[in-house]
Amino acid sequence: MSTKSDPIVVGVDGTPASDRALVWAVDEAVTRGCPLHVVNAWQYEALVDWTETSAQREQAASEQLVEQALQRALQGRTDQPEIVRRSLRGDAAEVLEAASEGAAMLVVASHTDHRIRQMILGSTSMHVVHHAHAPVVVIPVTDREHAESTR
Repeated sequence: MSTKSDPIVVGVDGTPASDRALVWAVDEAVTRGCPLHVVNAWQYEALVDWTETSAQREQAASEQLVEQALQRALQGRTDQPEIVRRSLRGDAAEVLEAASEGAAMLVVASHTDHRIRQMILGSTSMHVVHHAHAPVVVIPVTDREHAESTR
């Protein structure tokens, strides 16, 4: 059973869909009076990643992504929950699964509803629905996002 101190965890990745999930999670955290953990997962594999970058740069980019998403979501708001920013290295699905432990809920965005794409490529939202340690809220794609994903 969750308590008022159990956080809501939300995954962000800089997309409009994750921005909507963040706004929803902020509203829910304010309503419940609980903290909000904003999580971005980042990866860097030195032997696989052929770009001229470093793990420190990837982490800094992730931290900036979280900050920018929060600026957009909190713009003009007077009520804000306690916010914890988390930039975690690893696969997004696994990072969010682990972050959901002890949470009141996990909020993610669905980026596509194309079933074949989900079966072939996998889906972070599908993974956490099956493996998270807390209830999961999946913010669905909008009609516009759906139309863009089928082009």
